[in-house]
Formats: sequence, structure tokens, C-alpha cells
Amino acid sequence: MVDAKPRQFWRNGPADSALLAITLAQFAGTIALAALTPDGLWPRLASAALVTLMMTYSIIVVTHLFVHQPWFTDNRLNSVLSTVSSANIAQSVAGYHLTHVRNHHRYNNDRKRDGTTADITSTYRYSRDDGHAPLWWYLVRGLASSAQEWVVTWTTLLRGCAVGRRETTLLELAARNPIRRTAELAQVRYDRLGQLAFTVLLAVLSWQWTLLCYLPSVALAFTLVNVQNYYRHFGAEPESQYANSVSHYGRLYNLLTFNDGYHQEHHLRPATHWSRLPEVAEQYQERLDEAGRVVSPVPALVGFLDTGRVGRRPPAAPPVG
Repeated sequence: MVDAKPRQFWRNGPADSALLAITLAQFAGTIALAALTPDGLWPRLASAALVTLMMTYSIIVVTHLFVHQPWFTDNRLNSVLSTVSSANIAQSVAGYHLTHVRNHHRYNNDRKRDGTTADITSTYRYSRDDGHAPLWWYLVRGLASSAQEWVVTWTTLLRGCAVGRRETTLLELAARNPIRRTAELAQVRYDRLGQLAFTVLLAVLSWQWTLLCYLPSVALAFTLVNVQNYYRHFGAEPESQYANSVSHYGRLYNLLTFNDGYHQEHHLRPATHWSRLPEVAEQYQERLDEAGRVVSPVPALVGFLDTGRVGRRPPAAPPVG
């Protein structure tokens, strides 16, 4: 009699356990900060700074990796973790998956056509010409969009946090297969319930902390994430699959962020596990070099320090036809 093959726990290997540990530490740490932060300006500023750091890191690195490559073989565990992570990043992880994987990675920060872009996070979307939008305007519009999403999430309580008919973006991006579509939209609902319940818990622990520390931290984290996205694509060439984003190869940064700096490689192979992105860089090295892509000497979050790129106008769009 042949023994049954033992069922694996990790979909891509135990290396993702570090990401799980960070997720759980953020969840518990945010609750602890709400309960234990003393009154006073400096303790609250320190607490808000820590929440901002944790949430920004989670959106840019931890949750970003999860929406591309869920960590567990058991989808029930992935569902639970999606809800926990939604509390961590103050938005639905399933919704993040739809808008990021199904939209951003399909259109790759495209230029405007007929007055707008297909990529809803494109750096060209809010420009007055054919170039990138100014950073400040991109951040203002991005924060306004996030605030609107926050309000919509709270209003969905009236229907049990289900996705409504007017939420056209999510409905258009959800899978066409009826079974998958039902599961994806249901996960958005669970995520919202978890997110809102977490916010209520924080307010019960300390409504002052929630108002003065947590909510400003959410707004600042969303802004920093938009800075990151802006400089991940500023100066790149949307029409080239080998030059449509910007990589940064600093060893320390990539060690601390699970190879987040390999962003061009990530755009080439979005489903590749983070541990194998350096292999993608080696595999496509010649084509990447020939494409004349942008490689930044600094991480995208401080991309404004790359003064040579900031002053560089992006390549013009190729002629149509």
C-alpha cells in the first residue's frame, strides 16, 4: 500500500512564514498601541508614526506579495488571512487584488487614450498633457479616491458590506466564472466586515487614539503608498514590457522588503514568487539592458532624490498606426 503524499501547508514554501509573522505582529501591535499609548503629544506622535510605518510597509510589501501569491494551500486560511490583512491596511485585500492584479498589471501604468487611462492608478491619469501628472496632484487625487472608498465601505454596512450595483470597478474586475465571481465578491464582503470591526475595536479601546493617531496614519500611509507607485513608474515607458517600470537593486532594501526593488522584473512575471525575482533579472538581463529602462539608485519611496530622473521627461508615445 502506497502512503498518501502529505498535504503541504505553504503554497510556495516556508519562506513566507516571515511575512505571516509580520502580518500578525502588525495586527496585535496596532491593538496594543490603541490600548496602551499614553496621553500626550509625543507619545501620540510616536504611536502614529509607528502605525504609519507598519501600514505603509504592509501595503507596499507584505499584502502586495499576498495578493499575487497567497501563502497557503488551503483557501480557507487564505480567506482568513485576507480579512486580517484588510484590518491591517484599512481596505479590502480582495478589492486590492482586483484593482492591482486585474487592472494595474494588465494595463501597466498606461498613457491616456480618449481622455483617461485604463489603469486606474496610472501616473498619467490626472495629467493635463501627455506626460505624468505632477506628484502633488497625483497624491491629492489618490487620497481623495481612498477617502471616497473609505466612506463607501462604511455605507455598505447597510447591506451587510456586500458589493453594491454602483461599485462598477469591482464588478467589472471580478471573475466571469460564476463560482469564482461569487467567491471573490464574498471575500470583499468578509474583508470589509473585518476592517470595520477592527476600526470599531480600536475606537472602543480609545476613541481619542483612533481619531488623533489612527485615522491620520491611514491617510498618511495611503499617501506614501501613492508616492511609491508614482516613482515606480515615473520616467518609464508604458509601451515596452521591458521598460514600463523602475527597479532598484540596493541589497539592504531588497533584503528588508523581500525583493520589492525588482519591480520591472515583477511586471514581467507578476506571478513569480518574490524569492525568484533575481532569477528573472538574470534571465532577461540582455533584453532589459537593450530596452533602455530606468534603474533608480534609490528606493521608489524616496524617488524624488533621484534628481536625474525627476528632471527627465518620459519618452514620447509612439505614433498611432
